[in-house]
Amino acid sequence: MRLDRYEKQILEILQEDARISSSELADRIGLSQSPCWRRVNMLEQSGVIRKRVVLVDRNKVGLRAQVFAQVKLSAHGRANLADFEAAIADISEVIECYVLMGTVDFLLRVVTVDIEAYEKLFFEKLSRLPGVQEITSSIALSEIKNSTALPVHLTP
Repeated sequence: MRLDRYEKQILEILQEDARISSSELADRIGLSQSPCWRRVNMLEQSGVIRKRVVLVDRNKVGLRAQVFAQVKLSAHGRANLADFEAAIADISEVIECYVLMGTVDFLLRVVTVDIEAYEKLFFEKLSRLPGVQEITSSIALSEIKNSTALPVHLTP
């Protein structure tokens, strides 16, 4: 979908503050309220805007451990990717899961209260997922950059 400059501005502003009023949004991009609202509605209806959410600071709610786990499946496991994907969807500590091309099959972003909780999750759930051959875990020591905002200004 090609976005015009108003739609890009709408997305950039909403990614920073989804609670902004439609009149303030319209003022900031230089449109009247009705055309601005129609554009936002169209972006939602087309799926460009998937949903509006609250971003929670994981440290402030006690989720102090963040681990990136690289998962390699066995040849048999790769034949049954749906089983792995269904199982991973049920683990709430896994907040992101990506299929990769290369030496590993999946990259998981996992949050837990501490490293001991990750160890328990690892042995009781992750290592028992269907088809898992190997898991390599990397613990994030500190966070340099974390953004949910996509650089929509770069799109054609």
